[in-house]
This record gives sequence, C-alpha cells and structure tokens, in this order.
Amino acid sequence: MGWVEFIAAFGVFFITHTVPIRPPLRPKLVQVLGPRGFSLFYSILSLSVLVWLIIAAGRAPFVEIWPYAPWQRAVPQIAMAVVCVIVALGMSQPNPLSFGGRPGVFDPDNPGIVRWVRHPILAALALWSLAHLVPNGDLAHVILFGVFATFALLGGRLMDRRKRRDMGDQWQILVDQIASTPRVPAFGTGRFLLRILIAIGLYLALILIHPFWGIDVRFF
Repeated sequence: MGWVEFIAAFGVFFITHTVPIRPPLRPKLVQVLGPRGFSLFYSILSLSVLVWLIIAAGRAPFVEIWPYAPWQRAVPQIAMAVVCVIVALGMSQPNPLSFGGRPGVFDPDNPGIVRWVRHPILAALALWSLAHLVPNGDLAHVILFGVFATFALLGGRLMDRRKRRDMGDQWQILVDQIASTPRVPAFGTGRFLLRILIAIGLYLALILIHPFWGIDVRFF
C-alpha cells in the first residue's frame, strides 16, 4: 500500500500542477473565483497535495540508498533559513519574468531579489529539495526530492523560454535593464526588515509544523 499511495500522490501532484493552470480550465476558474480567489484556491490545493506527497514518501517501504549520519540533520536546518528568506523576498514583489510574485507593477530600476535570482521560487524549491536529500537517503525520498530538484533546476530555462515567447522583445529589454541596476539591490530598510521578519516567522512555523507530519526537527 505504501508504494501505491506514493505513486498515487505523485500522480495527483502532477495533475494538479498542470490541469488547473492550462486552458480551458484556468480561464473558467478565474472567471468563477476571480484572480485572487484562483490564486488562493491554487495555493491551498498545491500545498495540500504537497503535504500528502511528503507524508506518502514517509509511509513508503524503506529502501536505503545511503546511510544516515547525525551531521546530515544540520543541512536542511541551515538551508531552510535561506529558503525562507528567498521565499519572503520573492513573494513580496511583482516579477513579470517568473511566477510566484505578488500582483502589482514591477519596477526594473528597483528589482529587489530579481537582481540576484530571476526565478526566486524555483531557486527556493531547488535549495529545499537538495538540502532535504542529504538526511533522507531512502529510495522514496530520493525520488521525491530528486524530482523536485530536477524540476526546479530545469524550470528556469523553461520559464525563460515561455516568458520570452509571451513578452517578445520586451523580455530581453527588461532583463538587460535589471542587469544594469546595482548588484546590491535597494530593498528599502523598512520593507526589507518586514520581509526578514516574515521569513523568520515562516521558518519558525515550519519547525512547529514538522512534528505533526511525524518528522523530527531537533536541532543537531
């Protein structure tokens, strides 16, 4: 039953990440729910299926690929602090070159984290996946985090290709304009500190939630 649930969860995960965002379903959902309602619905759906997939990986039969060592626990604990910062910064501003940013007008002269990372959410996903691979050397988790890492690492090129097609010449103009801004972006002190506080809150929330999934998050 363990492998069946894991395969089923993976299947549902891929379905929910392809069908609702493609025509003709997406326009109909946006029309019914509204843009914000659709974003909320899709976020809740995606998160719920992701949680199920992680739990299903834990229930799958244990097949060791590499042995566990106590030091491995520190890798995701440290990396997730960086992931939370990337997510907080990436989600809090518009980003016409990728996905995951909040709605609004993007200022290419003040691109924020986009100056460093064009696809912040994909970067966060890649770091999350690779960091969690280290202490989870069983077959189910290697498949789980390996697939996510591969998707995130390749997703940037696919997203660039899609955005370049949709935006035409404006894509390259925007990319060049962002590249010409200072290497250290000016976030604005107040807004930057607020986003860091959000990142800290997200990190603490993840620590509190993990035990409910049966995952030990004791530090070191």
